[in-house]
Amino acid sequence: MADEDIERSLYLAPLAGLPATGAILPAFEVLVRLPGERVVSTIAGRSDLLAWADSEGSLVHKAVKRRLAGLESRCPPFAGLAMDGTQGRPHVMGIVNATPDSFSDGGRHLDPQAAVNAALAMVDAGATIIDVGGESTRPGADAVSPDEEIRRVVPVVQALAERGVLVSIDTRHAAVMQATVAAGAGIINDVTALEGDADSLAVAARLGVPVILMHMIGDPRTMQDAPRYRHAPLDVYDALADRVEACLAAGIPREALAVDVGIGFAKSVQHNTEILARLGMYHGLGCAQLLGVSRKSYIGRLSRGEPPLGRVPGSLATAVTAAGQGVQMIRVHDVAETVQALTIWHAIARSGPAGGDDPVWNDQSY
Repeated sequence: MADEDIERSLYLAPLAGLPATGAILPAFEVLVRLPGERVVSTIAGRSDLLAWADSEGSLVHKAVKRRLAGLESRCPPFAGLAMDGTQGRPHVMGIVNATPDSFSDGGRHLDPQAAVNAALAMVDAGATIIDVGGESTRPGADAVSPDEEIRRVVPVVQALAERGVLVSIDTRHAAVMQATVAAGAGIINDVTALEGDADSLAVAARLGVPVILMHMIGDPRTMQDAPRYRHAPLDVYDALADRVEACLAAGIPREALAVDVGIGFAKSVQHNTEILARLGMYHGLGCAQLLGVSRKSYIGRLSRGEPPLGRVPGSLATAVTAAGQGVQMIRVHDVAETVQALTIWHAIARSGPAGGDDPVWNDQSY
């Protein structure tokens, strides 16, 4: 079996420590794809993992070392923002949907000035990035023409960029990418990972701004029609790895890429929870990671069927869970609440014990 085949069949999900910060990680879930549909997993400390890899031969040893290197390397900055833990809590990306039909806030920000005002309030509340979208990609949503999308978002992007706000454009259309980057957008956030438009990959490479690649199967109209995976966390990993490689081949450098597992996009509740339990694994792709779970339907389905505005506590719980797995950017509607939750998480996390294989003695006095 070739090196690439072995590496594509072996995955590491950290169980402790923060990936992508340059720190040594102490323990992992080790997942291995077997022929057919089977995936087996076990829990191993770092030293036991390396001992097992040595016993399996040089190809497995090299695959494990490459996986470890990806997880334990310090993540470079993305869009000028620190992504290696030195920024403290994760960055918060505020959502501004200039649409009439988004699932949670459709119509509230369709007027450009209302959208700008909402975005500036999010910045005041602690958002580092504002994600502006002009097309709803909720399950069952109809497509919007690029011209209409441009009409909705360009005035908002331009006004925010003129005020020094880092703007991400949430679009799957190459023409919208071009128009909004010209208007000042600093990040492209594409739910199709630059596959939804035949021109997107080349346009993004030419524009030279950072890109967020999200995982999705199908399109918003049909994506929730009985989605199927062999093993959701690993299938999503492989799909994102393929898109990262396509971007690298097109000339987009790895440090200009971030990944998003696409919670709620062509995924059942079980798929979502299995992926969320292993977010640390995706740092092995060598890119920063964004997570968007704000007010999504899986929260209500796991709880008591709450509508979008009643899902804020579940959104916060997921954001803190993601922060504990090293996710560097959290995309949310409720900025102030998320900033507070993540600030408290960070204060507690930095006061906790250090991890690792070897004892570390800390002399503490109070």
